[in-house]
Amino acid sequence: MDQDTAQSLFKRRCYFVFLDVPVGTEFGIDYNSWNVGPEFRGVKMIPAGLHFVYYSACNKEGQTAPRTGFFYNFRKKEIVVRKWNRLLEDIDPDIDVRGDMLQKFHDNKEEMDRYLGAYPYENCMSESLVEKLQPENGKILSVSEFISESSDTASRKKANDNQPDKSFTEPTSAREAESQLPQMKVQPGTFIRFTELPKKRYPEGSTPAEITKCSMDSTYILETLLKENLNSIEKDLLGEVQFSFICFLIGQVFDGFDQWKKLVHLLCSSESALTNHTQLFLDFVGVLYFQVHEIPEDFFVDIVSQSNFLTTTLQEFFSNVDCSSADQSLKRKCRKFKEHLTSKFRWDFDSEPDEYAPVVVDTN
Repeated sequence: MDQDTAQSLFKRRCYFVFLDVPVGTEFGIDYNSWNVGPEFRGVKMIPAGLHFVYYSACNKEGQTAPRTGFFYNFRKKEIVVRKWNRLLEDIDPDIDVRGDMLQKFHDNKEEMDRYLGAYPYENCMSESLVEKLQPENGKILSVSEFISESSDTASRKKANDNQPDKSFTEPTSAREAESQLPQMKVQPGTFIRFTELPKKRYPEGSTPAEITKCSMDSTYILETLLKENLNSIEKDLLGEVQFSFICFLIGQVFDGFDQWKKLVHLLCSSESALTNHTQLFLDFVGVLYFQVHEIPEDFFVDIVSQSNFLTTTLQEFFSNVDCSSADQSLKRKCRKFKEHLTSKFRWDFDSEPDEYAPVVVDTN
């Protein structure tokens, strides 16, 4: 980046000022993360729009705590200031920089420049969608917070009196051991509110032939999801594909991976929808293209390649596109995407999956 461009971005873009962060703390925005150095004060030149900010405390031995993150919608030229609380090992919830104090940061941007890292990547997402999906407390936690069910002396005594044998015995099974653990539930307000996919796969009154077709083609589920859950806004469906991807890849939330798989499989298996939702699938291919390139290579081995999910799902998608009357622009884009994946990752999309291969039955 030349000096003139850097100066222009410095003046027009946003800042996240993060004060008193201990050296070694992991800090990141979107796909970029750093280990904080002694002069770190935040990040500059952030594009306006939605971004995922995250951090993990680190002890002297270099061990990091579970990751915590949140989505923030940066306004044009906005400066956001947060301060680290060493006791909580988290952002201080009681410090809110506004008014004259915030103006001082605006006035001293030039002096802060050398303490701010440069934002290297552009990203954008719908603010209303994030508000709908993220937990009520606004934090994406890689490890769920649990609370034990409330009890008092009387209730514990009653539960103990109902036990036929008050003496402790070693559990003989996992189920028995689990029954002896305290009753725990996830802290209210910390759930990610992923959109639930419709459970009914076919319309009321369907014939057996129609039920069979709907079991192989997910278009009915896709249309129901768009109409009843997303107000027919196709962009929000792709937005949730991106949201869940960020949650599992960067936020380290496994539920995000599960939702991402469900949505990717839904889109890849909706054959009839290919002719009626051309732009949705054109954009979907673009989203997948960038997501595949953001996943670390070892991540494919550890998670994505379980049961060959991505290769078998994309194989079904490419086959559906080839056999459909989809728009030629979509067919061309899918063909290029398939060729790119085959060349880059050596994935085979032409061999027949084992579950569809013919079975030889010995009748002797």
